[in-house]
Amino acid sequence: MDPLGAPSQFVDIESLPGWSDAYEAKQLDSHQNLLEKAQSDVRSPFPYRKDINAKIILWKGDVALLNCTAIVNTSNESLTDKNPVSESIFMHAGPDLRDELQKLKGCRTGEAKLTKGFNLAARFIIHTVGPKYKSRYRTAAESSLYSCYRNVLQLAKEQAMCSVGFCVINSLKRCYPLEDATHIALRTVRRFLEIHGQTLEKVVFAVSELEEATYQKLLPLYFPRSLEEEIQSLPYLPADIGNAEGEPVVPERQIRITEKPGVPDDASDEEGLEADLSFIGSHAFARMEGDVDKQRRLILQGQLSEAALQKQHQRNYNRWLCQARAEDLSDIASLKALYQTGVDNCGRTVMVVVGRNIPVTLIDMDKALLYFIHVMDHIAVKEYVLVYFHTLTNDYNQLDSNFLKKLYDVVDAKYKRNLKALYFVHPTFRSKVSAWFFTTFTVSGLKDKIHYVESLQQLFTAIPPEQIDLPPFVLEYDARENGPYYSSYPPSPDL
Repeated sequence: MDPLGAPSQFVDIESLPGWSDAYEAKQLDSHQNLLEKAQSDVRSPFPYRKDINAKIILWKGDVALLNCTAIVNTSNESLTDKNPVSESIFMHAGPDLRDELQKLKGCRTGEAKLTKGFNLAARFIIHTVGPKYKSRYRTAAESSLYSCYRNVLQLAKEQAMCSVGFCVINSLKRCYPLEDATHIALRTVRRFLEIHGQTLEKVVFAVSELEEATYQKLLPLYFPRSLEEEIQSLPYLPADIGNAEGEPVVPERQIRITEKPGVPDDASDEEGLEADLSFIGSHAFARMEGDVDKQRRLILQGQLSEAALQKQHQRNYNRWLCQARAEDLSDIASLKALYQTGVDNCGRTVMVVVGRNIPVTLIDMDKALLYFIHVMDHIAVKEYVLVYFHTLTNDYNQLDSNFLKKLYDVVDAKYKRNLKALYFVHPTFRSKVSAWFFTTFTVSGLKDKIHYVESLQQLFTAIPPEQIDLPPFVLEYDARENGPYYSSYPPSPDL
């Protein structure tokens, strides 16, 4: 709501066109092919989401003029920076803002602090300090800029704000490359809305004429407005897209600090030391690690705590994930043995594994593991189900228990926690026995999630037929063995 007496130059964000509203879909000759590809191939880690797009506004103008719950001010550590954004905010907010800022006693890089909006149309101002950029300290700068956006959004969530107007936090004075910074800004906002979307109604990116072209170019990568735009944008995503929250993750560059240099190890002091250091920043660059050699020794002795084991497992998984994003996995993707389809009756994402499309003896299974991690990392953030088609598999398609055990041991805990069902379609007696031994003696927690499905009719009671893309040979086999069930259901393109 506009404050009483608000100057007429203030802009109501409800009057601004949304990101999707301004999009006019082009009628391409390849429209149908693109739709089919979106349904059968690997989807973007930032898939088309109409609900999220509806929250996004790109606006060329002065952030100080926005009538929303809060606007963002980019400043320096003393909150006295003289840049165009800050000067406009100070001019429109009035002298009371400077008095209020003196009480905050500055703001550290990456942090966010809150003041009233005073004479602005916005009720609040969130002040944050972007990093100074130097190429040799790029990882630290990326983590700090991520923290700026994340802490602003977290503050908005805690204060139950409906809308936030972002300026471009990285100022020219701090030398941050605009395109690199925009990637971090957009993916952080996207990931936040995926997880906490219900807490914010609108996010406005207020940009200058110089910045607008970069935002127009990169927004479709993180907020595609159609399946076509999602597919077209996928090749232009950077190799590093951060973790599930958009945070840059570079395990190889995590700081390692010994617990007590020059002092003999004392296991009894570890718990107290860990508590003393608990206030240290937890972002990817500043994460502290103990003595890795000591941890390995304790693992062998069975003395390492559960928390330390989980941290070591997370580091190991992050290394696999980084390698997966850097590796060329196009040969594995071309097999079309793993792909995302629709949702089940409970609204959970459905992932399909086609056993017959896995030539175990002809491919590098480590690359297959990397591909699985690359595809599944963003899927496993939320509840999902797996459908494994064992249809017409032979000895050359059988994944041995050693590979499955390695996969189960490598993947992050979220994979196991959020997997709600595994539908084993067209099992044989031998495969049932193998699965029983594997889930009984090799892994735990998976046995109760497996459902053996003898026919597609049985599968369709859990997943509607229009929500799953079936390889033609699966349809043909099922019709031959169990009789036609859903003859009007069109087969998927060759997989």
